[in-house]
Amino acid sequence: MTDLTYTATARGKFSGNGLTCRCALGRGGVIAADQKREGDGASPQGVWRMKRVFFRPDRLTRPETRLPVVPLKESDGWCDAPEHRLYNRPVALPFSASHEKLWREDHVYDLIVELSHNSDPVVPALGSAVFFHLAHDDFRPTEGCVAISRQHMLQVLQDSNEKTSIKIEF
Repeated sequence: MTDLTYTATARGKFSGNGLTCRCALGRGGVIAADQKREGDGASPQGVWRMKRVFFRPDRLTRPETRLPVVPLKESDGWCDAPEHRLYNRPVALPFSASHEKLWREDHVYDLIVELSHNSDPVVPALGSAVFFHLAHDDFRPTEGCVAISRQHMLQVLQDSNEKTSIKIEF
């Protein structure tokens, strides 16, 4: 396996491995990773390893990738409550603490790549659910994630493995 790093910039450019395309980053801009806070809408600057892929099996087939792949269920969520012991971890719904639903009506979470930001160890309030996912058609800003088109996401996933990273920069 080779190390491969894609770059996502605050100017809306995603590039790497011969690909250049449009991307969306957080509505709060790009911020130093140690300044990232829960709910600030900012994308954390740094290099974040791709950990695993979640996908909506009712909307698309299993993506081709060497990353671990998990089919989503309607009961899948992600804890975004800094005070909870499962903060920045997947959870089963219903869930009493604050969380994000991964099974959404729109299509942005049809493909989600979990990034390594704030994961080992998890630091309360340093930001949760910083994902690499599908962009809205108008490429509106995310809540802190990196988002690209479905076509380009599938292309990126084909060449990705557990050593693949995304570098978020100003």
